Amino acid sequence: MLESAAALVEEHADLERQLADPAVHADPDRLRRLNKRYAALGPTVAAYRTWRTACDDLAAARELAEEDAGFAEEVPALEEALTAAEARLRTLLLPRDPDDDRDVILEVKAGEGGEESALFAGDLVRMYLRYAEHHGWKAEVLDGTESDLGGWKDVRVAIHAKGTPEPGEAPWARLKYEGGVHRVQRVPVTESQGRIHTSAAGVLVMPEVDDPEEVEINPHDLKIDVYRSSGPGGQSVNTTDSAVRITHLPTGLVVSCQNEKSQLQNKEQALRVLRARLHQLAVDEAAEAASDLRRSQVRTVDRSERIRTYNFPENRIADHRTGYKSYNLDAVLDGDLDPVIQSAVDADEAAQMAAVGDGSAG
Repeated sequence: MLESAAALVEEHADLERQLADPAVHADPDRLRRLNKRYAALGPTVAAYRTWRTACDDLAAARELAEEDAGFAEEVPALEEALTAAEARLRTLLLPRDPDDDRDVILEVKAGEGGEESALFAGDLVRMYLRYAEHHGWKAEVLDGTESDLGGWKDVRVAIHAKGTPEPGEAPWARLKYEGGVHRVQRVPVTESQGRIHTSAAGVLVMPEVDDPEEVEINPHDLKIDVYRSSGPGGQSVNTTDSAVRITHLPTGLVVSCQNEKSQLQNKEQALRVLRARLHQLAVDEAAEAASDLRRSQVRTVDRSERIRTYNFPENRIADHRTGYKSYNLDAVLDGDLDPVIQSAVDADEAAQMAAVGDGSAG
């Protein structure tokens, strides 16, 4: 596995030569692709060089220790350094999700529990908006249906990185683990007896497709309906038929958008979400065909399929996939989500390393 890093070092050097060519800078698209790949390979190349240096240092110390006992004292520390360098390199050489550099479209949908579930969905949306803010990302609400008390029955949010993120730090690389059912335990604002209730909201995360040509949509496969926008309680918020509902006939996927002022803008936003859903559908089908299912994202709000519980009375958050638990729920809901997400990243990498170790990867 480690030997494969040498080829990546050669590719990195070749990219460096290409980026030094003035002709490349005259082609913005090519320059962006090369820079993106160059940046992605950087940590692996650095880890490979650290590993090679650690190998050489240990070999030299062992050789010199045969003549000078003083060098023998350095061997244990150098062995530890080599072990750490090798572990770091192995992690970076694990197969990467090809979508890891993408931005995301995130959907949150209230489940059973009426207004309380919608209010919790609103808490989750705020958590993701704050998390995006902490990372310097741009977040925008594409469309949604508000509840009477100010929560969200359903909502779609686009989250974009600014510039070129470090490998593993783009929105999809971090937020893809958020897909599933999130359960809340607390006393609802509508509860007069002070009893703790349990409700849930579903989260679906999809990598956003930047280039419309990546996902080809035949206009003849679309059924487009227009209607008048409505707000909480069903009241009309527009006097024109600006809201748009698009049905993709081959798959049955339905996307609607009503938040923009014009029908054209709503159609573009709806197509944006549809492209992301179709891309994710294709990825899921390919993974299933290869019998290598990626971490599943629950598309229905079934409480039995929960991935995480938010317990307000105990200020506790627990991730049921990784075993992560902490008592800083208030901070997490304010966007301090990285430790929770990192537990999923670590679990994912550990599973991949185990698969490599028993030969079942690939």
